[in-house]
Amino acid sequence: MNIRILSSAYNDLVAGRKFYERQSEGLGEYFFDSLFSDIDSLLLYGGIHQKVYGYQRLLSKRFPYAIYYKMDDEETIVVWRVLDCRQAPEKTGISLS
Repeated sequence: MNIRILSSAYNDLVAGRKFYERQSEGLGEYFFDSLFSDIDSLLLYGGIHQKVYGYQRLLSKRFPYAIYYKMDDEETIVVWRVLDCRQAPEKTGISLS
């Protein structure tokens, strides 16, 4: 099985990393590593998560973020967005499309 991270999801991760790095030195790197660990867990648990807005949603274990993904086929998991759960999408201008 493969995981493909779209540029929209990667940009979300980079923005989160910058935010947390401004909070405390090294926290941004911890955020990045933690979220990638959550994404890697999809190799074992992909497809078991609740569907929200037509995407499966994995909630991060350590940060208030949600990973939205789809199972493209039996061999590929596509990560579409990684969104901060503390903000309303309409407030941030972020959409899942």
